[in-house]
Amino acid sequence: MTDLIAAAHGTADPRGIRVIHALTREIARQRPGLPVSLGFVDVDRPALPSLVDRVVADSNQTVIVPLLLSSGYHVSTDVQAEAHRRPHQVSAAGPLGPHPVLAQILADRLIEGLAGGGDRTTGSVADALGDGRRRFADRLRGVDSVVLAAAGSSDHRALLACSRVAAELAAVVDRPVEVGCVSGAGERLGAVLARTSGRVAVATYLLAPGFFADRVAGLAAQAGAVATQPLGADPRLAALALHRYDEALRTAALTV
Repeated sequence: MTDLIAAAHGTADPRGIRVIHALTREIARQRPGLPVSLGFVDVDRPALPSLVDRVVADSNQTVIVPLLLSSGYHVSTDVQAEAHRRPHQVSAAGPLGPHPVLAQILADRLIEGLAGGGDRTTGSVADALGDGRRRFADRLRGVDSVVLAAAGSSDHRALLACSRVAAELAAVVDRPVEVGCVSGAGERLGAVLARTSGRVAVATYLLAPGFFADRVAGLAAQAGAVATQPLGADPRLAALALHRYDEALRTAALTV
């Protein structure tokens, strides 16, 4: 069986590390028998190149699945470098986003944030793609608009991906959604919040707690807006990671 290597962005925040490990465990739980391991593109260990060497030595084939929300430097450079280094053994899957299931999770986080917490809604990737996509308009009464708070990137592909997720979220919640970035290119979150009138909710488009999530929460509080929790170790994210893994396997089979 072809191994799955989850490639994550490291963090010095122990809360974020716990979420990344929990998401990796959920991926393994959803696909019994699939060897799943976790490597990092920066900050934490094991570093992705050393993990790839170890996994390939034990299992001839592996797919790297970026636990990252869009194409950026780490996806296009770090992950692709491993696929190019071992082209007959390593395949690179696409990042988690954009994908309609992310809009569904973000909408659920909005409802949780406005309600002050509560049970998290779970489902499958197919739920977000089918005709039965849930509408959230009635449960977001009082919210005039939403700002999608993203990490930001200097890569235009990442910015385009965030815009696509914002459009998909707008369709789900029936509210206008703009993108505000914490770093990199793109309009800064603080500036977007400052010019957005009415009651605003901030959808935190980040995987896990950490510096960026704390920054989003702080800027939202300054603007008098509610900010959601990060996406977290949601089972739908794990299902999406496996979806990317399966896509990469199909692509590799077509190129043999």
